[in-house]
Amino acid sequence: MKLSRKDVGKLGETLAAEYLKNNGLDIIEINYRCPCGEIDIIAQEKDYIVFTEVRTKTGNLFGTPEESMSEIKKKHLIDTAYTYLDERDKMQSNWRIDFIAVELDRSNKPTRIEHYRDAVEG
Repeated sequence: MKLSRKDVGKLGETLAAEYLKNNGLDIIEINYRCPCGEIDIIAQEKDYIVFTEVRTKTGNLFGTPEESMSEIKKKHLIDTAYTYLDERDKMQSNWRIDFIAVELDRSNKPTRIEHYRDAVEG
């Protein structure tokens, strides 16, 4: 079954959240939004707040998930992370922005989940 672009994104976020949980992170929030933008997953790893951008693709016709990460998107992620930290009085916290690339096959099963730690410099 062909999923809509929105459903592909949701599936990728679900798979990424499971991946993070399986690797010892605690999920704090999913789809945090503010006027600056959106962060797909906010998690805790030891004493770090981990902001995670998830990009999901069904084939490489339009490039890989990694290639879809623009400089403008990176800036929005940084601004959104600062807004989150400020709103929750956590500006002194250790934090980073990670990136998870998810690729799905034709039956919407993951063929690749790749986690890039510290993918965006804040």
